[in-house]
Amino acid sequence: MPSPAELETCHYGSETDHFVEYVKRSGPYTMQNDHFHAYYEIYYLLSGRRIYFVKDRTYTVEQGDLVFIAKNELHKTLQTGEPGHERVVIHFGDAFIRERGGPHAKLLLSPFEQKSHVIRLPLAEQKTVASIIRRMVTEIRHKPPGFELVPAAAIVDLLLATARYLQNNEPAPILDATPLHAKISEVVRYLNEHYHEPIKLGGIAERFFISPYYLSRMFKEVTGFTFSDYLILTRVKEAQRLLRDSDATIAEIASSVGFDNFSHFGKTFKKITRMSPREFRRQSRS
Repeated sequence: MPSPAELETCHYGSETDHFVEYVKRSGPYTMQNDHFHAYYEIYYLLSGRRIYFVKDRTYTVEQGDLVFIAKNELHKTLQTGEPGHERVVIHFGDAFIRERGGPHAKLLLSPFEQKSHVIRLPLAEQKTVASIIRRMVTEIRHKPPGFELVPAAAIVDLLLATARYLQNNEPAPILDATPLHAKISEVVRYLNEHYHEPIKLGGIAERFFISPYYLSRMFKEVTGFTFSDYLILTRVKEAQRLLRDSDATIAEIASSVGFDNFSHFGKTFKKITRMSPREFRRQSRS
């Protein structure tokens, strides 16, 4: 039996190629995992209202909104106080977009390159997107013969419809909900640029003219992350990139992303990624 907060769910695919998950919840829900991943994600809200933190700011997501999350961007959804919501999450990787997009792969990925992570389309385009999404969910749920063909084609249709709209139109601006949200976004952007430096909550609070207690409380409330968790995740994410793309030693990488203790870096990295830095480098290069 589904729990009261999760009435319906269905999914299809694998994260090694493409994956679609539909969930309808009747009660409040906040994502428990602080995470980022090496594949693209599209979040579509069919009903309800959500708070979504992506990379460096928090958005209020409404019915019909699309959220585009590029690879390795920190993100988290939070409840708004309104009970229940209905959403679809889509994942796909580089191999999927190369195979399905071919010479048009860059066009299909263009929605992930917008300044805003949330795309709020006009009514006509919203209806097109809703039709694509609902057909995909219906196919996955009922599994008629050949339903496996639909999700991949629907993902391409969704990307193409959004990309074509953005080529000729400026997306509607998504404003910060409050001045506090704008202030916390400034703090997050500072952390994203200075994560490799010695950073303490008190020093950041002083820089942005906020009390340490208030900054700690509001950072968690607005982003869904604790201040320290966000900083650590940002450092580990950058360490992953360097382990994958550079020939620097693990000790050099630990120091360059802001860890002043090599042992602490190794333990923290393994806790978050479930493998040691050496294992991650080996796996990512194989």
